[in-house]
Amino acid sequence: MKTFLFQGDSITDAGRIRENEFLRGSGYPTLVSAELMYERPGEFSCINRGVSGNRIVDLYARIKRDLINLKPDYLSILIGVNDVWHEYTDDPNGVSDDKYRRIYDMMIEEIRAELPGIRIYILEPFVLKGTVTEAKWEDYDREVRLRARSAKWIAEKYNLPFLPLQDRFDAACEKCEPSYWLWDGVHPTAPGHELIARALFEEVKKDI
Repeated sequence: MKTFLFQGDSITDAGRIRENEFLRGSGYPTLVSAELMYERPGEFSCINRGVSGNRIVDLYARIKRDLINLKPDYLSILIGVNDVWHEYTDDPNGVSDDKYRRIYDMMIEEIRAELPGIRIYILEPFVLKGTVTEAKWEDYDREVRLRARSAKWIAEKYNLPFLPLQDRFDAACEKCEPSYWLWDGVHPTAPGHELIARALFEEVKKDI
């Protein structure tokens, strides 16, 4: 049986239950798992190890326990918005774009060295104007797009699939207001998670 691992921050975490791998949360990992396991019954085990609040440095810090030790065959990574968000708090603790890129680069290099046959999908970090972001919207928009550009650079360097999500969310906002998709400008609603899930599963279908 092949293993598909979802990694990231709260967008991936989505309220998953730590004590039960079958309860993958209310977000896109559950939606993609359902499609994948329905299309390929008995062929896949799906694991969600997203952790709310994670920045790239936090994800890299747990790479051994929550990634390499699991030996996944497929891996999706969505990380970057907290690297920006955490800078705009009363106790700034963000991660600069340069450091984000360097740590991401080291992480992918290490994963590929330890798991040479793994298939990795890089998801683009995204943001919309909402209750969390509107006060510093220009900063959020600029900085998240920089992390998105770095994530794309990583994907291109290692010849990995890159899933652009910002344009999808921007286009979706032409149909409904931003809060319909990301309730606070960062965290997806149900249709927002469906948008991510469809983008990811479309790519995964090419490889299964």
